[in-house]
Amino acid sequence: MPPAQDDAPDIQQELRLSRPFTLADAIGQEAGNFMKGESPIPRLVQARHGAQQALKESLVDGPGALHRVLEQWLVDDESRLSRYIGQPVEAVKDLLATVLRSPATFYELVRQTDVTWGQLYDSRPYFQQPGQPAHPDDEYTHESVRETLAQCLHCLTHPPVAALEPDSEAALSRIKPE
Repeated sequence: MPPAQDDAPDIQQELRLSRPFTLADAIGQEAGNFMKGESPIPRLVQARHGAQQALKESLVDGPGALHRVLEQWLVDDESRLSRYIGQPVEAVKDLLATVLRSPATFYELVRQTDVTWGQLYDSRPYFQQPGQPAHPDDEYTHESVRETLAQCLHCLTHPPVAALEPDSEAALSRIKPE
């Protein structure tokens, strides 16, 4: 006959009495309840990963230098991530809006992107000065970066709606409104 549920605490108590008490045992018992319902990954790390994923999915950047710089800016800005800990997409949107609003920040982003592009492709970068025309071979001009950031911000603000599968559409058409 299996032991009743009421006997389980008595068995545990007998087992504890038969062996010496250690600090590791106490910590182990308490740790079992400490993380109940929580992720072992810190929330800031989760927010950072979510922001990086949102940026990766919404930024169209063939050469990849702009993505690297923006991702580094996100990772380094823990205060921004902390403000949007539960909504990492909002942290990305806030960063992009801040860059687009501030000319000095925008020009610094383009400069760092040019430097990163030069390092990635082992080529001399072209640094466009504010108000000056871009070099014809410049991969990251002020205008192209502004357009890319605006498109990314639009994509994050207006995420695409998933299309219904053909079977789902047929099922929805059979539902009669009441």
